[in-house]
Amino acid sequence: MANVAMTSDLEEVLRPFHQRAAEAEERLAKLELLSESKKGYSIEEALQLKDLQTKLDSAEAEKIDALKEVRKLQAENAKLQYRILHLIRAVQDADKVKVSCHENST
Repeated sequence: MANVAMTSDLEEVLRPFHQRAAEAEERLAKLELLSESKKGYSIEEALQLKDLQTKLDSAEAEKIDALKEVRKLQAENAKLQYRILHLIRAVQDADKVKVSCHENST
């Protein structure tokens, strides 16, 4: 019960900070557009550039995540191949023991 009250109080305390941060992000976006328009781009072109940059950043982050996943799967694959190798050897050894026991009993 105290946790819920604490969380609520914390959210109430942080609300003005979140609001100020959102306002600052809006101002920054406007400044970026203004900066792009001073480089010779129209506002529409600047918006398109910003959108493309956002998509590029998102794709880059996805690429990094995918590469991490590939590395993780490669490591897991190597471990499984190692286990398979040892299981095959264990089966071969068991077969040899079985054959030798069968030969000794006849």
